Amino acid sequence: MATMADVARSAGVSVATVSHVLNGTRPVSPGTRRAVLDAVDVLGYTPNTLARSLVTARTRSIGLAVSAISNPYFTEILQGVETAALEAGYGLLLADPHDDPLQERKVAQLLHERRVDGMIVAPSAQPGELVGYLGRHAVPTVFLDRLIDPPGTGDGTAAAAATGAPFFDQVCAESAEPTARLVAHLAGLGHRRVGLIAGLAGLSTTRERVTGYLDGLAAAGLAHDDRLLVSGNSESAGAERATTALLALPDPPTALVTANNAMTLGALRALRRHGRSVPGDLALCCFDDFPWADLFSPRLTAIAQPSRELGSWAVRLLLERLAEPDRPSRTVRLPCAFVHRTSCGCPEEPERPEAAAHPASAALSEIPPEPPSEKGTAS
Repeated sequence: MATMADVARSAGVSVATVSHVLNGTRPVSPGTRRAVLDAVDVLGYTPNTLARSLVTARTRSIGLAVSAISNPYFTEILQGVETAALEAGYGLLLADPHDDPLQERKVAQLLHERRVDGMIVAPSAQPGELVGYLGRHAVPTVFLDRLIDPPGTGDGTAAAAATGAPFFDQVCAESAEPTARLVAHLAGLGHRRVGLIAGLAGLSTTRERVTGYLDGLAAAGLAHDDRLLVSGNSESAGAERATTALLALPDPPTALVTANNAMTLGALRALRRHGRSVPGDLALCCFDDFPWADLFSPRLTAIAQPSRELGSWAVRLLLERLAEPDRPSRTVRLPCAFVHRTSCGCPEEPERPEAAAHPASAALSEIPPEPPSEKGTAS
């Protein structure tokens, strides 16, 4: 097996120069760099990452803790994280905490013990122990999709401050305004009783989508009926039960918004079981688009989140934190796309080519270096 000394002899340079080229620790002339890389290719040299980590105290690995198996939404986010990490020369260690507060704390410790350089985490609804562990050990972390410190609460900041921890960076999609837009669209079609199947209590995404729902009702001049706001606990079975309860009301909703893709499937299952058609008996709009949403009959009107871009931004924020440990924290929000199909009761329209592949990605195709919405507040 070729060694760094072999590469140095072949390229006619010192071992230190080879190290600088491979690790990017000092500028090297283009000619010398090319000679070193050519020697690496010819000799088939593979850097000893374990030895390098002992010297640099970096493993060039990122820990990712998301419920990728139990929540299909995170699958595309995972692809975005993986692509961005590999492009930056980082490996990925994946763990699934299953949205369990105790499990996510164990997962964080496991990844930390594997000496990852930093973590990207989609926190559960009760992230106190997770935040405490990350804070006590000063683990560079980006919270993904769900914020631990939604604007106006301060909960995440208090948890971090209590441990003397650095503040955390965060990245998520907009939730309130897109949900309000769904409600406004349904109200514009003449619906006066619009229901919402909300997600798991305690998640920032749930709070924000409920806020958007209420804002949408208010903007449309519609009264809020507490009975039309029900929880599906962010899962299919919960949404099926919630939809059944809504249908049993003396004055049931004529339109429904579901707050994530799993709950959309549960709602559709309940409607089919009770013999209700969409949009004939009940109009439906959903938060989260998914690849087969336009294969349903009717095709689902949805809010598409920029899943892969969220993953890419999470890696970008983590690498910036690793490069500048003391810089102010950042909360980055990305826009969503409204995908107009037919489950809302509107007639079929030709789908624009740029929206057909991935609507949210199309909406972000010209995203500037800095995102449209960014807050420098501590998390």
